[in-house]
Amino acid sequence: MKNPKIKIQKTELLSDNWYVLNKVTFDYQKKDTSLITQKREVYDRGNGAAILLYNSTQKTVILTRQFRLPTYLNGNKTGMMIEVCAGLLDQDHPEQCIIRETEEETGYRLSSVRKVFESYMSPGAVTEILYFFVGEYNASMKVSEGGGVEHEQENIDVLEYTFEEAYAMIASGQIKDAKTIMLLQYAKINALV
Repeated sequence: MKNPKIKIQKTELLSDNWYVLNKVTFDYQKKDTSLITQKREVYDRGNGAAILLYNSTQKTVILTRQFRLPTYLNGNKTGMMIEVCAGLLDQDHPEQCIIRETEEETGYRLSSVRKVFESYMSPGAVTEILYFFVGEYNASMKVSEGGGVEHEQENIDVLEYTFEEAYAMIASGQIKDAKTIMLLQYAKINALV
């Protein structure tokens, strides 16, 4: 059901080079019933999924490291980010997406995952909903070295840390990625590892 207090007046395409950037003009009815007109740029990159791979026996987690241009442009000297495995849905169901992405990026083939929550990651400017999962892994599930897929120009390092090492990397500033922090905190609160 649409919000009756919002009326979209105009949507202008600003860019569709990689994803879609629109400028949206809309009327918003305030609590006093007066209307205000606002213009906002909205970035639509599709929805995504992220997963924390954990081994409860070994007390370890699998993370990835890759170059992220936006962080480099905003002060991250190397541009490298340590993150959980993640990817865009690309018309897949979130579970299918994250199982595929896990194998492509980390080399682990999972048969099942568990959704733990979903979140808008930057609701002031980006349409994306991110679906968060956890999945248990062990050495027998390793089917390749991972690293991403060539046609997507991915160049991903696969990292294995003890859970305590990874969790400490939040406080040290080595992990600054929101989805990774959220999933590591979920694991801590729920004593997964």
